[in-house]
Amino acid sequence: MTNLIEKDNIRIGTGLPLVLISGPCVIENYETTFQIASFLKDITLKLNIPFIFKASYDKANRTSISSFRGPGVKEGLDILRSIKKELDINILSDVHRINEVEAVAEVLDIIQIPAFLCRQTDLILEVAKTKKIVNIKKGQFLAPWDITNIVEKASSIGNNKIIITERGVMFGYNNLVVDFRGIKIIQDSGTPVIFDATHSIQLPGGAGTSSGGQREFAPILARSAVAAGADGIFMEVHPDPDNALCDGPNSLRLDALHSLLTQLKAIRYAISS
Repeated sequence: MTNLIEKDNIRIGTGLPLVLISGPCVIENYETTFQIASFLKDITLKLNIPFIFKASYDKANRTSISSFRGPGVKEGLDILRSIKKELDINILSDVHRINEVEAVAEVLDIIQIPAFLCRQTDLILEVAKTKKIVNIKKGQFLAPWDITNIVEKASSIGNNKIIITERGVMFGYNNLVVDFRGIKIIQDSGTPVIFDATHSIQLPGGAGTSSGGQREFAPILARSAVAAGADGIFMEVHPDPDNALCDGPNSLRLDALHSLLTQLKAIRYAISS
């Protein structure tokens, strides 16, 4: 495998421009999702940052049975298809079930394997068979070197378009910590590494019936990850995080992005010069 992934005008890999994967945690409705996607497209065009839009149609691993999961596969994919066409952007979403893979492959440019499912062999193989780019989120329970086994599963059927997203590891109860050595370790397996700046400051189950978060630390971790050589940054964003239906405590406000993205781009340029 080579440490380079290409899709349309986006190239992800060592020494290349920093890539942004961003959007809301979940599709709340068409209007809010379109608003966020449009904002992100505009700001990344102005800053000349390659951009992939992310939104989940179903969050099947929520803390509580009462947690909002999203519109589901049919309505959710219809929304993503419409936004993709109207804004002409690349789309990423996560899939939790094998029986949904065929449907999502018709819409998505990148298919994501959720962290809790990163060792589910049958799901990984089914997604890899689509020949789409596969973004596998490293489970909170894995060491960086454990990624080698997961990459081998995905590439065993001939799909070498694999990206790994680092999102921290469990540190005691209801807490995560990031070991930035992991970025280089994972890259040495031959895959680009995206750093998830917002899930890494999540407090899993920390609010009792939902996860908490410390969004004030996301910019610090994002800057650190880019300095450590991450090939891209994953950030969940929302116009009003305090009232978001999912993962609001660890989502960033849209109006905080320009300054942060400018800093991240400058750091990437500095370490690549």
